[in-house]
Amino acid sequence: MKILIIKLGALGDVVRTLSILPALKEKYPDSEIHWVTKKNAEELFEGNPYISKVHSLSSINEKEKFDLLINLDIESEASELAQRVNAERKLGFYSQEGFPSAFNLGAEYYINTIFDDELKKANKKTYQEMIFEASELKYRKHHCPLFLINKDKEYAENFIDKNKINTSNILGIHMGASSRWPSKIWHEDNLIRFIAMAKNMGFDIILFAGKDEKDKQKNIIDKLNKEGIKIYQNNPDNSIKEFASLVNLCKKMICSDSFSLHISLALKKPTIGLFFCTSPEEIEDYGLLKKIISPKLGEFFPSRMDEYNEDLVKSISIEKVLENLDKNK
Repeated sequence: MKILIIKLGALGDVVRTLSILPALKEKYPDSEIHWVTKKNAEELFEGNPYISKVHSLSSINEKEKFDLLINLDIESEASELAQRVNAERKLGFYSQEGFPSAFNLGAEYYINTIFDDELKKANKKTYQEMIFEASELKYRKHHCPLFLINKDKEYAENFIDKNKINTSNILGIHMGASSRWPSKIWHEDNLIRFIAMAKNMGFDIILFAGKDEKDKQKNIIDKLNKEGIKIYQNNPDNSIKEFASLVNLCKKMICSDSFSLHISLALKKPTIGLFFCTSPEEIEDYGLLKKIISPKLGEFFPSRMDEYNEDLVKSISIEKVLENLDKNK
């Protein structure tokens, strides 16, 4: 059984889509699983025992024959590729006259949640439940980890040695998100005050940032230094697996609904997730995630998710996050 999965999109979505791999191996034990993704996501598959081969968009041979194609991406590049791939059976999504369509009945619900705001608001299914339906797999909260290889572990060990960190009580914090969703991120004032209080509780803190968050990370650390508060930081230019290796050092993570949340859950870290303008229902908690939901979420989800609103990003209190941090201690 030769299977091709297409999932190109946001890195966090690729991470949480990995959950179908153990389920596919359960259903098709002798399968050979291939995956098409974007170049920047290929690193996520290093060391993954479920995957036979990773293809980039430019490297996939569209004439290669597959028994089953599962396309879980509605991006035009993915849905058009799904039409062209040579596969005996196809599930998931394709492009029909430029619009996303479903190969099978199980894939229709997910598409409808994207284009129907009322359905999206009423939806109680997690992302994983919806893609399992699209893939015609039974969902039992399947989890697929990120597999850290030796170079990743060595990177984390060098970080510990360089910074002389006591690893017994590290709290990771990442308040970043795609610029597409500017209100996903906790207000900087709240974050700085929270860090000061968490330090007083005895946590050592790593403040995570990505490439687009360098200035924000520096600004926060400069303000904390002026108050005599020392925290640690990752390199915003970290590769995906370097970032993940440092998350793996943390006893707990706090983040918004973003890539770091999915990395944290993939690594089975107790996580506090802050939800301001996106659906908490769609996020599978795996018994690891405490969801803190803004009291203003209903005003912005789903029709105003792309707006920035200062009252919204301040609407989750520092006390609420500290309370849940203490409960997880």
